[in-house]
Amino acid sequence: MPQEIKFGTDGWRGIIADDFTFDNVRRVAGAIASYVLKYEDASRGVFVGYDTRFASQSAANVAAEVIAAAGISVKLANDYTPTPAISYAVKNNNAAGGVMITSSHNPWNWNGVKFKGKFGGSATPAIMKKIEEEMRANAMPQGTKAGAEEIDLKTPYVGAISRFADLELIGKAKFKLAIDSMYGSGRGILAGIFHECGVQHIAIRQELNPLFPGINPEPIEPHIALLQQTVMNENCDAGLATDGDADRIGAVAEDGSFVDSHKIFCVLLNWLLERKKWPGDVVRAFNTTRMLDRIAARHGRKLYETPIGFKYTADLMMEHDILIGGEESGGIGYSRFLPERDGLLNCLLLANVMAEEGKPLGELVANLQREFGPHYYGRRDLHIAEDIKQNAIRRAQADDTQTMGRYRVVRKENLDGIKFFLDAPTNENGAEAWILFRASGTEPLLRVYSEAASPALVSEILSSAESFVQNGV
Repeated sequence: MPQEIKFGTDGWRGIIADDFTFDNVRRVAGAIASYVLKYEDASRGVFVGYDTRFASQSAANVAAEVIAAAGISVKLANDYTPTPAISYAVKNNNAAGGVMITSSHNPWNWNGVKFKGKFGGSATPAIMKKIEEEMRANAMPQGTKAGAEEIDLKTPYVGAISRFADLELIGKAKFKLAIDSMYGSGRGILAGIFHECGVQHIAIRQELNPLFPGINPEPIEPHIALLQQTVMNENCDAGLATDGDADRIGAVAEDGSFVDSHKIFCVLLNWLLERKKWPGDVVRAFNTTRMLDRIAARHGRKLYETPIGFKYTADLMMEHDILIGGEESGGIGYSRFLPERDGLLNCLLLANVMAEEGKPLGELVANLQREFGPHYYGRRDLHIAEDIKQNAIRRAQADDTQTMGRYRVVRKENLDGIKFFLDAPTNENGAEAWILFRASGTEPLLRVYSEAASPALVSEILSSAESFVQNGV
């Protein structure tokens, strides 16, 4: 009986040689090819790209062979390519879809397959459902074999993101920036752009190393410790990081402190509304900061809250006038560019904000904390036995859970996981405290997220939540 393949928030991921095998890549590619033949204009072809992980290039060749054998022409990346470059190629060339071999920010021993819709973004829930149906049917269509041509997908994409940001202004600002590609497929891109526009920069972890030595390629603590050290040692005004496939952003302030994706999202949103005055509403995932709600409300913009996974954001971007959408993991996208998260573009735009405001990154964040109230965030990933995880979720869902640590549960929400709002102090106008329990869609773990009005309060609430999970109290 074939191994079960489950699709998570953005495609399929598995452990290399255990779940992620060439046979399983063929099965997923067959399901994608069948979807394209049934529901899209297959004559428009499919783009296939890959990141820097072990076996990614070989898996991309396997996927391309299956899709071409179904009679669908394939344009295959000729080098390691950021995921948003695949999405851009799909949209810019009016293709039927795109396949990306990556498992994004997962540890080195994982890999996976993402599918991008013809609109140039994460496949919507409706599309993923259809691909899953083809998967269960073991679809492997055969047709008159089509061609598979290798092409450069990076150069057009780099040109597009370079036009979207104001590189001339960034160059004139004379800020010094550190860049961390975390050994991922964004390597060399920001360094090349900054070199062209005269931005002083230091680039680290640009080399190809599929073991991602000492880190997971996720731009959060502790994995960005080297970037933090580089910012301080080299007296940089900010550090900019992208994940394994360069669709997510992380950042470091001038004092070496980590700037999480929530603050990045807030800095960018505030700039777009205050300075650019671009039209459109705001989308955020269920596990992101509610400071965004305050910024949107001040400017009279509607805020949509979605389940976790950028595919839900992309879905809304197709239905409504959306300025910006984003998620906790550092994925932020713009309807006027692509309904897709893009770490490299957001690095350029963050530098753009710094240049226009004339302030280093930490100062921009501090200004927001003063203006919209203190908001602090934390997350813990609990690698626990399945029975403990399921028991914790059941207890969180139960009506008789009235407290979390020493705080009373004011209300619950269950859009994606179980979120408790707590009667913890708000430090006058700071964040309303909350804790969210959610089983990962891509990894064997339970994630616990919290936001509150001080770092100490976040830490206390997370510890209480961990005790609730592990000990039932």
